[in-house]
Amino acid sequence: MNAKTSLRMFKFSISLAALLALAGCSLAPTYSRPSMATPPAYKEATGISNDELLAPGETAGTWQEARPAEATPRGEWWTVFEDSALNDLERQALEANQDLKAAAARVNEARAMTQVARSALFPTLDAGLGPTRQQVSGASQSLPAGQTVPPQTLWRAQGNISYEVDLFGRVASSVKAAKADAARSEAMFRSVQLALQADVATNYFNLRELDAEAAVFQQALKYREEAFALVQRRFDEGDISEVDVARAKAELESARSDAMTVQRQRAASEHALAVLVGKPPADFSMAPKPLESVRLRLPAGLPSTLLERRPDIAAAEDAMQAANQRIGMARAAFFPSLSLTGTGGFESSSLGSLFHWSSRTFLLGPLVGTALNVPVFDGGRRKGDLANAKATYEEDVARYRQQVLVAFREVEDSLSDLRILDDQTRTAAAAVQSSTRAAELLRKQYAEGAVAYLDVLDAERTVLQARRSEVQLAGVQANATVNLIRALGGGWDEAPAADGSTAQASR
Repeated sequence: MNAKTSLRMFKFSISLAALLALAGCSLAPTYSRPSMATPPAYKEATGISNDELLAPGETAGTWQEARPAEATPRGEWWTVFEDSALNDLERQALEANQDLKAAAARVNEARAMTQVARSALFPTLDAGLGPTRQQVSGASQSLPAGQTVPPQTLWRAQGNISYEVDLFGRVASSVKAAKADAARSEAMFRSVQLALQADVATNYFNLRELDAEAAVFQQALKYREEAFALVQRRFDEGDISEVDVARAKAELESARSDAMTVQRQRAASEHALAVLVGKPPADFSMAPKPLESVRLRLPAGLPSTLLERRPDIAAAEDAMQAANQRIGMARAAFFPSLSLTGTGGFESSSLGSLFHWSSRTFLLGPLVGTALNVPVFDGGRRKGDLANAKATYEEDVARYRQQVLVAFREVEDSLSDLRILDDQTRTAAAAVQSSTRAAELLRKQYAEGAVAYLDVLDAERTVLQARRSEVQLAGVQANATVNLIRALGGGWDEAPAADGSTAQASR
């Protein structure tokens, strides 16, 4: 080997070593969570004291620096309602809901795609055995014009290996992007799971609210029937005209119609609950049970740590991380790529001599093309891909920030609902008490002939409306409590207790 050849080999070795040193170097931007301006306290937490429920050193209504805890187990948050029927429905939904099963399948899809992306980090090996029939031209063998080479059959038993050296981190970025996509799918699964749990609780309380409304109408019907009997007796005695009888009859039938409307709504609510727990409506039924007032006092002064536990926010951040890695993939396309290939095995004109040692053959490097490909001109495709990757990242950043703002709003909405509903339910209870007393007095006065029956009807309608409002507010209050828990990411305890005890809450 002469000096020039040695120099060329040395330069080639240096170049190859430099290229290999670049393997795995990522061109993706360094990821950092986008900054968010958070308020110093919950606006709607003013005046709410939950000091006994706060962690040591924690101030009610004060934001703290977010620490990602989305994957922290929440436990069975719905058990704070202490309702065995609700607990059973939640268990059934987690086992059989089809939307949840579809979300679980999407998680498996994302994990499979991560495995596909990781496979590019390793060489691919394949082998084959079989004959080929070929004929080469005489000209390619430097034979005289007109002379041909007879066709021949070649038997080959070969193994092939190929490997793309991860120059500039394209493959590594694709793996990281796939992992972020898988994490996003898992977060979305937990988001679907949380939404399902909240929907089951909401539908359950709606059903119980309708049961309570039905009970109100049953009581109202009882009063209407007694009133109709009284009016009929007074008419038979000649004390009143037929007008009062007609009014009493119309009021009784109107109450019956409204009661049927509640029954129809209850049936639809029961059917919706059946679908949530993964059962056909024909196989699902729940015995009537009027709603009891839900007055949970959840810790209002929660730090932003709990908002970071929301799965939808975690999914939005995972989408940003995946988009960030795809910027690195787009940048790597501007640089050379290096593919190492090789083929080795046996080749013979007959199967019998295929595996003789003299039949061995090999080929290093690509059969067609070059091992090191340098991009020269593509009409702006790579530039467009990079611009698209950057724009996608900026879009995901905006979506993340919007999702955080939505989370803040949902917490504030639920806190304001619970704060106002607390006073509103007391006002409604007072209205029921006063209207009921007024109706009792007017019924007695009517029996004595002191007032017109129209006054009694107005009083009875007021009582019915007041009682329905009280029941409906109880349902709204229960659902507002569920919404607050959902807004906080499904609970507020750092982890479920080992004995399965529920999170701390006071009634």
